[in-house]
Amino acid sequence: MNNGDPRFERVQGFDALYGLEVLEVTEDLVRAQVAVRDELRQPFGLLHGGVLASISETLASLGTMAVVFPEGNAAMGSSNHTSFLRPIVDGTIHARALRRHRGRTTWVWDVEITDDAGRLCALTRMTIAVRPLPADPA
Repeated sequence: MNNGDPRFERVQGFDALYGLEVLEVTEDLVRAQVAVRDELRQPFGLLHGGVLASISETLASLGTMAVVFPEGNAAMGSSNHTSFLRPIVDGTIHARALRRHRGRTTWVWDVEITDDAGRLCALTRMTIAVRPLPADPA
């Protein structure tokens, strides 16, 4: 997952907080998983939908960054439409992002989220904006 920048060497920030484990990053496919734990559940014991939307945005951003960062660009979420189809209450969240469109200023990804039984639990259509890196990110 190295894009020539140490920020991409490991999961950090909010993604580390919810426990994202990135398994594969290419310009067409990104795979990851997250272990379900109490802190990620909403009051009724189900996995919080925000976790699934966050996973989707991160995977689509990582796949886009793998290509655009070496060109001097950044990738950031522009639209996140997540449909929750089946609850997840325990086990591991499995996520797979597939690139559908690669444009100059936007990329579009579809993200499938499944449970340990392989059942489809959420679908996300994610649009990523591609913009020039700031001159001084500080």
